[in-house]
Amino acid sequence: MRVTRSNHASAQPGGLKCCAVGMAMLGLLCGAALRMRAQDNKDSGKSGSEMDRNSIGFIASKEASAKDVGLPAYPGARQHKDKSDDTPAVRLGLWGGNSGFKLAVLKLESNDAPEKVATFYRKALAKYGKILDCSGSARAGAEKKKSTSSDEVGCEDEQAEPGEIILKAGTKEEEHVVGIKTEGDLTLFQLVYVETRGK
Repeated sequence: MRVTRSNHASAQPGGLKCCAVGMAMLGLLCGAALRMRAQDNKDSGKSGSEMDRNSIGFIASKEASAKDVGLPAYPGARQHKDKSDDTPAVRLGLWGGNSGFKLAVLKLESNDAPEKVATFYRKALAKYGKILDCSGSARAGAEKKKSTSSDEVGCEDEQAEPGEIILKAGTKEEEHVVGIKTEGDLTLFQLVYVETRGK
């Protein structure tokens, strides 16, 4: 029996070799990356997270939960939409290596008074450290009390509307913000979590 080469293989000399070499290189790179990642996780004693310092990623979602913002939902609160086609929540993130950001926003509403909602969130924010009140006249006091630490959050980026309450806690890398205002008979509030790295 005589074995002959097909015309297709002879028409592309080295085509199969090139493909095989490319696949082998890709396999080696993936294997090396997985071993490095496993070693990093073993060394740090931590499992991978959404915004792992050794990964690249992107997220854009119209869904966010109280867990994503790191704060509990106010008892009896409902999701709030400004317009019928609006979304009451969003999660965004983009990261690579030691740089990136993550944003989670949850818009809620309640029939309770704004100060009652603010009292609830002052307690919830306490686990992240000192709480700043960036509302109107309280903002000036918060700015005076701000320490010289470059890691602490501040009120300099906040522009509260009259009657609006803005509470902040955390660090510049992991900031938690609660914005509360009234609209008619409702108390509207937004829970915001911002994580930034590599500024």
